[in-house]
Amino acid sequence: MLRSLVPDNGGVTADAHRPRMSLPTVAVKAGRPPNEPDRPLNHPLVMASTYVAGGEFEYGRYANPTWAALEEAVGALEGGRALAFGSGMAAVSTVLDLVTPGETVVAARHCYQGTLVQLASLEQRGLVRIVLVDIDDTEQVVAALGDQVALLWIESPTNPALEVADIPALCEAAHAAGVRVVVDNTFATPLLQRPLDSGADVVVHSGTKYIAGHSDAVIGLVVTRDDQIHDAVDGKRRTMGALPGTLEAWLALRGLRTLHLRVERAQSNAADLARRLAQHPAVDRVRYPGFGGILAIEINGGADQADTVTRSTGLWVHATSLGGVESSLERRRRWKSESPSIPEGLVRLSVGVEDVEDLWRDLSQALDLVVPA
Repeated sequence: MLRSLVPDNGGVTADAHRPRMSLPTVAVKAGRPPNEPDRPLNHPLVMASTYVAGGEFEYGRYANPTWAALEEAVGALEGGRALAFGSGMAAVSTVLDLVTPGETVVAARHCYQGTLVQLASLEQRGLVRIVLVDIDDTEQVVAALGDQVALLWIESPTNPALEVADIPALCEAAHAAGVRVVVDNTFATPLLQRPLDSGADVVVHSGTKYIAGHSDAVIGLVVTRDDQIHDAVDGKRRTMGALPGTLEAWLALRGLRTLHLRVERAQSNAADLARRLAQHPAVDRVRYPGFGGILAIEINGGADQADTVTRSTGLWVHATSLGGVESSLERRRRWKSESPSIPEGLVRLSVGVEDVEDLWRDLSQALDLVVPA
């Protein structure tokens, strides 16, 4: 199922005589040491703050061999050049810092609340003007691309409303208006969509989620094909010190090796659960875009009933992150910074790789608790 969603021409070429690899193969192969006698299969964990002068690394705030391996692999998957950061929010903040004071950013109304908080902070300080749009309404987004707009921030699917943007159409319209496009590709991963192929200028990831995949590393990534943007982002990472931990980069690269397996299983589970949830009387609405491992449900009865569900599961973990091998869920409006247009009873589900029958048994018994007698 996953391979059908992967472009046949995706991946990297080891040399001119080898065919281009599919993205699942790239996830396993890219960012490895050369295949030479006695070389390890994986890049080692390099713990160094200082290097002997005269090489490419120079200083621990500029580069690290372990970061470089992760960046090579993620760049190959997205089809660009990647830079790793200390967190997804460090990546987001660095890209937003490229906007000139006084310019406008058009952004998805329901994108990640951390991104919305950062945008609101910039606007409150008078640095940028923010226009929020329904990213799945292409005409509305295009109409917002007026004078002084410097950046269009797309999240697709959105978090947690699961709205899907027409990325190629929005990129075409934005570029016609002289606007750069950033796509947060955390939910879909490069296995399900590659925004750079659709015209995006920059892709960002919370690598904490699907890239690392095991709820044990906080890391962010920025990917672009534009050398000028790459150098500007790299320069800001160096001066602002928004660099990743070496261990976190190593863990993320290790997790990346099974990305295609985890995404395929999570997607299969999510699609199955979406069908079952649509028939449960406690569920007023199921939000599932038809791909990926994230879905959301709106519980009849609102916040109180939704909270009952999140407190009543055993296998599903009540937690705020997503994209790990374990299934988790949470009511998003419990966070004050969540968009007020998100329903009070919306519960976001991050579907893991467990057996789907076990997931359904645990979730359905929690839902049964809020069904009126």
